[in-house]
Amino acid sequence: MKNLSRLILTALLVLVVVNVNAQDKNNPWQVTVGVNAVDALGIDQQVGNEDISFSQLYNVAGEWSNISSPSMLTVGKYLDDNFSFSVSGTFNRLDKWNPNLDFPGINFETSPSEDAISVEELMYYGLDGMVKYSFSELLNCTDFEPFVGFGGGYTWMEQPGADLAGLATINGTVGVSYWINDLIGITAQSSLKNSFDEVVLVDHFQHSLGLTIKFGGKDSDRDGVYDKYDICPDVAGLAEFNGCPDSDSDGIQDSEDTCPNQAGSAEFNGCPDSDGDGIKDSEDTCPLLAGTLEFEGCPDTDGDGVSDNNDACPNVAGLASLQGCPDTDSDGVANAQDTCPNEAGPVANNGCPWKDGDSDGVLDKDDNCPNEAGTVANNGCPEVVFPTEEEQAQLISYSRTINFALGKSSFQKDAISTLEAITAILTAYPKANFVVEGHTDSVSSEGFNQKLSEARAAQVVTFLTTGGIASERLESVGFGETTPIESNMTAAGRAANRRVEVKLAK
Repeated sequence: MKNLSRLILTALLVLVVVNVNAQDKNNPWQVTVGVNAVDALGIDQQVGNEDISFSQLYNVAGEWSNISSPSMLTVGKYLDDNFSFSVSGTFNRLDKWNPNLDFPGINFETSPSEDAISVEELMYYGLDGMVKYSFSELLNCTDFEPFVGFGGGYTWMEQPGADLAGLATINGTVGVSYWINDLIGITAQSSLKNSFDEVVLVDHFQHSLGLTIKFGGKDSDRDGVYDKYDICPDVAGLAEFNGCPDSDSDGIQDSEDTCPNQAGSAEFNGCPDSDGDGIKDSEDTCPLLAGTLEFEGCPDTDGDGVSDNNDACPNVAGLASLQGCPDTDSDGVANAQDTCPNEAGPVANNGCPWKDGDSDGVLDKDDNCPNEAGTVANNGCPEVVFPTEEEQAQLISYSRTINFALGKSSFQKDAISTLEAITAILTAYPKANFVVEGHTDSVSSEGFNQKLSEARAAQVVTFLTTGGIASERLESVGFGETTPIESNMTAAGRAANRRVEVKLAK
């Protein structure tokens, strides 16, 4: 056990290596390397009959024993709720000891001082465990971390040539850590070590000062924010948002961003307003054109109350009923579709008024004869004057006197005057239409007679048209031998049946 100091330090280093990857919360592991000093005189001390205990606690030169090399190694792990547990190994070389103590196996030599006895090559070893409570969170302090601790351990002392001797202690500790950054700090602490056998081992103080390093912090998403403080530990984020992402870099973290993939503003919970009209794009019918709330974000350039997106004439004020287009003549037809924009007219006539080309009082749309003056009663056409019944009877009578040669369609010369009289009657009634009927006797075959009757009627029509009667007013029809007016048994009857008849068309 002569080299106990080395064994203790070696054991603690192994503990660190084994647990270096063990992780709980942010940087749960803590290692402190430093120096320690032992004060065995500051508690139970008398001068003559006077008790001066605790009066020399900070008499460093007169009462503290220390060694000029790293002499302390502490390994600690964060538990929870500001509690942590640590194990410390220390060694020291004592040159001052309490005169009231006669430690078994140790030879003390009285020094000239009445307050202490001088010792030589007296080695001091300690292995202590402690539960520590930090006040840093309670005080909302990040740089300074005051703490208290309670625990126990074992203290050994060894003198060359003597056996190693040791006793258990109960320890109370106060201290403070100053953190240079998140991982490195300086720790100072004082522990009162209370012996279970005060006759053998006096109560004493052990002070330490060391460099402290934190490690073992977990950053699952590798965003530089430890999981302990990372609200979004599985998704890489930003420190300003406690480790949560801001995918669109708009300054609003995704969990509070209604539009996490589109840069927006806080006013709209991270959603954009591309045209800056105060209406977010998702509710803006015209997201790239500044508009008004009245028109769901769309503009009304011409101010006619019809938004541009619904305005067929966005730059000219118009009527809502005409998709924002104007109607100068107020006829219900937009100017763009109005053939007569300055003259009111119906939709059916492309915005133009109906005309009366023949000025007969009947509009062309209702005029059956738009180019010829007529009467309203006759739908714009001239009233048709028909021959009287007497005149119609006269026409039939005249036409029956037209004689045709037997088996021929040509009429006799004496029929010319009769045909001219018929022409005069037809001329007197220019709007009346007529039918010229051809007839034969029963001589010859029916087929022959049918063709012959048609030819005779056509011959008369030819004469009338030559005389100035419009052809469209005349119709020729052949009846063959089917409608005799006399008996075909006599020559006179057959002559009467060889005839034409001019009649008013029905």
